[in-house]
Amino acid sequence: MTAPEMVLTERFQAAFAAAFGAEHADADPIIRPSQFADFQCNAAMGLAKRLGMKPRDIAARILEHVDLADVAETPQIAGPGFLNITLLPEWIAQQTAQVAADERMGMPSAEPRTVVLDYSAPNVAKEMHVGHLRTTVVGDALARTLELLGHRVIRQNHIGDWGTPFGMLIEHLLEVGEDSPEADQLRTDPNAFYQAARAKFDATDGSPDADGSDFASRARRRVATLQSGDAESLRIWTNLVALSKQYFHRIYDMLDVTLTDEHLAGESTYNDQLARTCEDLENAGIARMSDGALCVFPEGFTGRDEQPLPLIIRKSDGGYGYATTDLTAIRHRVQDLGADRIGYVVGTAQELHFQMVFATAREAGWLPESVQAEHVKIGSVLGEDGKILRTRSGSSLRLMALLEEAVGKARGVIDELRPDLPESERAAIAHDIGIGGVKYADLSTAHDSDYVFDLDRMLALTGNTAPYLQYAVARIRSIRRRAEAQDIALDPQAAPLVEGAAGRALALQLLQFGPTVQQVGEAFEPHRLCTYLFATAQAFTAFYDAAPILKEEDAAVRSGRAALAALTERVLVTGLECLGVNAPQQM
Repeated sequence: MTAPEMVLTERFQAAFAAAFGAEHADADPIIRPSQFADFQCNAAMGLAKRLGMKPRDIAARILEHVDLADVAETPQIAGPGFLNITLLPEWIAQQTAQVAADERMGMPSAEPRTVVLDYSAPNVAKEMHVGHLRTTVVGDALARTLELLGHRVIRQNHIGDWGTPFGMLIEHLLEVGEDSPEADQLRTDPNAFYQAARAKFDATDGSPDADGSDFASRARRRVATLQSGDAESLRIWTNLVALSKQYFHRIYDMLDVTLTDEHLAGESTYNDQLARTCEDLENAGIARMSDGALCVFPEGFTGRDEQPLPLIIRKSDGGYGYATTDLTAIRHRVQDLGADRIGYVVGTAQELHFQMVFATAREAGWLPESVQAEHVKIGSVLGEDGKILRTRSGSSLRLMALLEEAVGKARGVIDELRPDLPESERAAIAHDIGIGGVKYADLSTAHDSDYVFDLDRMLALTGNTAPYLQYAVARIRSIRRRAEAQDIALDPQAAPLVEGAAGRALALQLLQFGPTVQQVGEAFEPHRLCTYLFATAQAFTAFYDAAPILKEEDAAVRSGRAALAALTERVLVTGLECLGVNAPQQM
């Protein structure tokens, strides 16, 4: 089984070779959906320029050589040379039956690759805010999709668990006590703990005690003690990280994402390798000293003054920054993890940083040309005012509060519409709708674009939303329940019946599932899958309205329509699973 575009592309390229010579066999037929037929071949214009012929003459020559007898009606020439193609109903039915019989529903089995995905990356002892939503949700959708395609995915949660703030945090934890209620905030309200430590630091930073016993002085000393490997400092640091993990678990469980502790690979992971990274770059002549810091000046990057732009890998005080850690991580991911492809699901603001890191890693030989490294740029979540979504006080909006609000809003609707359902089921449905609505709204927007956070729109039953898709699935599942309740026979072995304009449109849509998932995996663009699933749900709605299932008296027709609906359910559910969105049994 193959998607129509792929079959048509192969047939037309064979025709190009036969009509114009083998050197033209690689020309793109430009197969696109058409409002006048199922598809259109738009290659005549481009070939006309190559061959110095009129486009309509090109189209006529193509028509003489293209073999579509088993696939489509004879194409019609339109306009300056477009070829309109109408697929044969029996070919569509045959391909749809093959997709239905295939466990993978037409998804290709690609050559497995090892893909390392760096996503989520919250900070220890800081609460995740709405800005972490997109990196987590987009990264997880890509991981699920790539695994479905057969790739080996290595998740890397590059948490911020090292550096200067930890001296401050350790000293604060020692003061309040590791078993105190304040310490418990690391699990429940990390920002409160962090802000309390910061307040102590700021209050004493400008006026240190003569003997250095003030909080700020102790915090600075603690950083050096920690980085030198002091056992007690490392023990307390380990406790800080462990408490924060419990908080991360709550968020990830709430979001239904696949990240676990085994995927944690924070900044501390690479601490003992940073000096070697600097030494190797310096010895290779790639890094040099500039104003007391060790820097790399990758080719092609200049500042506003037109001078080469530095990537600092060792600060003038001897400390290391993000660039050092990211370069070390790349070397590890390629050499130790065996990455064929690396995706960094990180905010758009880091674009220049990653371009310079990738360029440096390639020059050093740590990122060979055979390995793809991509910055999956993440846009911002905005409020109704078009600015970064924040609380009224101007602080970052807590992610947990936002998720709880979404579930609470969904629960209110479910309680009103379905009071007949058990409380536990209403709670589960509310979670699926609330969290699914938030995730889908994020994923349905191109990941490098900003979008406005609007809960009412996210949870609407109309439009390109998760609830609309979830309702389509629930509607299909209700067909089976009602058939059983009314003792209406449905042949489970029946092939999907493709009939009428609505059935034809739905079948053609279902044939696009495999190629769409493949495209999402190749381009790292989950929004393409959302667009596809929405169009599929719309096509099913039109089919369901035009071709009643349980009211149909002909048993064969009834079972054939039910089989087409069942395939639609499988496609929608699998597609939503790729996005990390659950489809409740009923709504």
